[in-house]
Formats: sequence, structure tokens, C-alpha cells
Amino acid sequence: MARRRHGAGTPATVALDAAGVTYTLRAYEHDPGAASFGLEAAESLGVDPARVLKTLLAETDRGLVVGIVPVDGMLDLKALAAAVGVKRAVMAEPAVAERVTGYVVGGISPIGQRRRLVTVLDSSADQFATVLVSGGRRGLDLELSPADLVTVTGASSAPIARS
Repeated sequence: MARRRHGAGTPATVALDAAGVTYTLRAYEHDPGAASFGLEAAESLGVDPARVLKTLLAETDRGLVVGIVPVDGMLDLKALAAAVGVKRAVMAEPAVAERVTGYVVGGISPIGQRRRLVTVLDSSADQFATVLVSGGRRGLDLELSPADLVTVTGASSAPIARS
């Protein structure tokens, strides 16, 4: 993957450029009627859905927490709670997720959010050389190594996804 500088990009690309992280932009034509933003990205880009990750926010006793899981799976809220050392987690309301991250649902990137939140990456990502996450808007994904994703988000890794 070649490092690409993109001038006035999304907050996610700006953050990656500032951190010196190598990534590839993967754009596709977004269908507003798509039932699943993540599965749409995987199909449009011809990528295994296990490599395309979605960013979800949950409310916990520690505040909001980010869970990053494959688009063909679900976030296991009990596992996420255990990974961050709290008793329970519930999905954040979409409006809360948008306000806190600065992104719209379907385009929430784990990178370049308005403020850094506790973040957990599903450990299944480690089996791939690269994974894809939202680039900060619908129709734009970023391909990067799981290690770089962990570094730039300050994430920990744990098994937080279920089928």
C-alpha cells in the first residue's frame, strides 16, 4: 500500500496523514437504499465481509466506548463490557453517536473522531494483512493494517464479535 496524502480529506484521512500511517482510499458508489452500509461496501469493493469492519458506539459506566467488528457479524455487548472492565454496555443512540464522533451513521470512522474514546477492535482482524474501515463518509473506506488501526485509535484487541 502506498501512502497517499489527500489534502482536504475527511477527519479520518487527515488523522492518518498526520500520524504518517500508510493507507489506501477505497471509494464506491453508495446506494442510499442499501439495507446494510457495511455489506454494501464489501460487495461494492469485492472484499471478504470479514475484512470490512463497522464502527459501533456503546454506552457504559465508563462513558461511550467504540467497538469495531466485521460487518457480517454483530457486536457482543457483554464481551465489549468485559473487555473494558464494566458490568454492562448498551448500544448508543444514533444521534448520540453522530454528535460525539462528528460523523453520520453509515460513515462513522473509528479514526479522527472529535474526541478519543475507549476503543476495542475485534481480535478477528488480526488474521488479515489489511482491513477496511469507514473513511468518514458513506461510500469511502480506508484500507490499512490492523496494527496501524490499533495504533492510530489507541485500541485494545479482544473477541467482541459474534455471528
